[in-house]
Amino acid sequence: MDRQTTLIHGTKWSLCVLSVLLGSCAAPGRVADESGLTFSKEPLLGKVVWSDLVTDDVEAARRFYGGLLGWNFEESTLPTGRKYVIARSGTAIVAGLVPVSQRDDGAEISRWLPYISVADVDAAVATATAGGASVAVGARDVALGRVAAIIDPQGAVVGLARSRIGDPDDEATAPGAGRRVWTELLSNDPAASAAFYDSVVDYDVRTVSRRGGEYTLLSSGGVDRAGILSNPTDDWSPVWLTSFGVPDAAAAAAKAEALGGRLLLAPAPEVRDGTMTIVADPSGAIVVLQQVGAG
Repeated sequence: MDRQTTLIHGTKWSLCVLSVLLGSCAAPGRVADESGLTFSKEPLLGKVVWSDLVTDDVEAARRFYGGLLGWNFEESTLPTGRKYVIARSGTAIVAGLVPVSQRDDGAEISRWLPYISVADVDAAVATATAGGASVAVGARDVALGRVAAIIDPQGAVVGLARSRIGDPDDEATAPGAGRRVWTELLSNDPAASAAFYDSVVDYDVRTVSRRGGEYTLLSSGGVDRAGILSNPTDDWSPVWLTSFGVPDAAAAAAKAEALGGRLLLAPAPEVRDGTMTIVADPSGAIVVLQQVGAG
């Protein structure tokens, strides 16, 4: 990878708009269209239940992800008057787009933000801060539950969520082309990160051997929910990476560039057998494209 490219940005960016989750996109007096989701009766603790793209160029993001992943979009307005965009792959709801203003210093602030289901948001925030994290957005109620965002001890930003209506179930969020397939933390110290998230989320942690070294899996209820990947270089800051499915990684990398994205990691046999690529979208947000079946 080009060492002159900053793959992961630091944590000095505006998080004031991250009080959105699922139905919080509903306008006053209007119920959000949740037809692309079905919900569990009980919370799926530890699952990444939602992903927001925080971006300073929503229109560029729509063109990019629409062309790359085939998404369609629905515009709505939050009760605060702020715009919010829901992204769908077919009928399935896959993500939200949150517009933010560009920073005065020109620094890139766009990024993907995952939300992890926890039993109690306030308790999780308290545990996180006791473990060395800082609070990016304090716990607050939204239309379908309660959310917060923290910056973990290594500087990675992640959302915490507790839904009042159950979490999007595994069938509705099954991996596939155009859908989220995985979420993983790029960490400077995987063991420390695993211990931290175990304390906050109550994960079951195990380490497996993969090409290129060890990989840490975070599981709950017998299901793998996220992973931790060792940071390969000091040039990159820790970050949660969101992966979306594509039929062919090499073709997706070329298409991303044609749509105005930047190729950060080309598919290569030594990196997950050439089945993944990492790109930056036109606003600078980093996204992983993972080859999956077309189903």
